[in-house]
Amino acid sequence: MNMTQDSASEPFDWPAEVRRAAGRISPYIRETPVERSELLAEYSGAAAVWLKCENMQATGSFKLRGALNRLLAMPEARRERGVIAASTGNHGLAIAHAARALDTRALVFHPRTAEPTKLEGIARLGAELVAFGDDCVECEREARRVATEREADYVSPYNDPLVAAGQGTIAYELERQLPGLDAVFVSVGGGGLVSGVGSWLRHWQPAARIFGCSPAHSAVMLHSLAAGVLLELESKPTLSDGTAGGVEAGAITFPLCQGLIDESVFVTEQEIAAALRLVVKDHHMLIEGAAATAVAAYLQQGSGLAGQRVALILCGANISLETLREHL
Repeated sequence: MNMTQDSASEPFDWPAEVRRAAGRISPYIRETPVERSELLAEYSGAAAVWLKCENMQATGSFKLRGALNRLLAMPEARRERGVIAASTGNHGLAIAHAARALDTRALVFHPRTAEPTKLEGIARLGAELVAFGDDCVECEREARRVATEREADYVSPYNDPLVAAGQGTIAYELERQLPGLDAVFVSVGGGGLVSGVGSWLRHWQPAARIFGCSPAHSAVMLHSLAAGVLLELESKPTLSDGTAGGVEAGAITFPLCQGLIDESVFVTEQEIAAALRLVVKDHHMLIEGAAATAVAAYLQQGSGLAGQRVALILCGANISLETLREHL
């Protein structure tokens, strides 16, 4: 994985960058717990199944790790100019939180279809919001344009090696919390989470299988992997709104996902809703649709995991009361 940040830079050293990210962000984040699930282990005959509870992270999502790493790695003079991002919700929350913690400004572009509850949270954290377009790729393009115009830093939700390295600190924690994993289930949208987690997992536990999980209604990255080229595809509405939408052209995460994801798993809206109910009912934890997608994928593929040690990353908890009521 000789990923570079630009054409003049040295190859991106993923293990080293994940370690640096862990050091940078540790004063600002929670080390999230792991919870063992006897119910899920019984379902598949797995030796053990754990939930990595990023739903308990500050801002209610793993996204804070990547946002903080990117902002903390910036020269202070550039950070003081403020940052610009594009988000359907969770990345925007993370950018707003990180900007407030580091005493700078944030401007967050969002598609008009973004979850209102998440947008309210971004505004409460002090970021300026701008609605643009109906798809996250369209929104990202406009945010990049404005960032260039204003000579400000654009912070991508996934298409940035420092953001992905920040997400990789989840696996950095898992190495200590759950040694000897055989498989990890990771929800996939733009691919930043699985790129970071997978890069550290390949360094630490190279034989472990990585399951990339997406809703069938919006699985641009997984369909692109099957095609061997990054595709432009229409996405349908999905309970897994945190993974929904297209992938930016030339995204660094596409070749990373090609090299890291062992199994692509597509789940239905019914499977996502059932997984959401299961976690709320039996683990008494709030999760959002994107987190339920990883659980749904495990329930679909579990029969092949007998005797194995498995981790499911619960990537977030930001779900509106209306959506929760509907699906419960």
